[in-house]
Amino acid sequence: MQLHSNSGGKSITLSDATFARGFNEALVHQVVTAVLAGGRAGTKAQKTRGMVRGGGKKPWAQKGSGQARAGSIRSPLWRGGGKTFAAVPRDFSQKVNRKMYQGAMRVILSELVRQQRVVVLSEFSVEAPKTKQLVSKLKALGLESNVLIVTEQVDEKLYLAARNLVNVEVREVTGLDPVSLVGYAKVLLTVPSIRRLEEWLA
Repeated sequence: MQLHSNSGGKSITLSDATFARGFNEALVHQVVTAVLAGGRAGTKAQKTRGMVRGGGKKPWAQKGSGQARAGSIRSPLWRGGGKTFAAVPRDFSQKVNRKMYQGAMRVILSELVRQQRVVVLSEFSVEAPKTKQLVSKLKALGLESNVLIVTEQVDEKLYLAARNLVNVEVREVTGLDPVSLVGYAKVLLTVPSIRRLEEWLA
């Protein structure tokens, strides 16, 4: 598969196994949902009426007082009482095997190429960790915001330059996941990062 590169108007050959897969919505949905679920803390906890301190004594006699019957001051109906269906800590993580995960990555990358949301450069860097420099470079490419920059390995200057920008993120290939790929309007890939992706997803 051929893809036009923004560096000197050249074309780059992409692996069909990685960048020319048919779209599988069910697979992408399952993997993206699993990744998002895995990021949940699951630490929310509330108390039932039995867990709240106090309330062991019946507030008043069952009959004769004229009041509605009550068995505990910690009833969910009372202020300061427990929750009827109290939340308990739980693990939200879902199992996704490697074949499914890599399959979803291939499908998403292929769809990004089809939708012309991928920008390819031979290399991309900044001379100093300055946000102004990065903004200027992105503007020259028509990528002012909502862009994911994928590098072959960690580029500290580029990472620091992008840190102040709300809709710009820098990821190395090993730090990519389906959620980050689908979350941006444009994905900027360098040629070395493409080769690394092809090697990983082969």
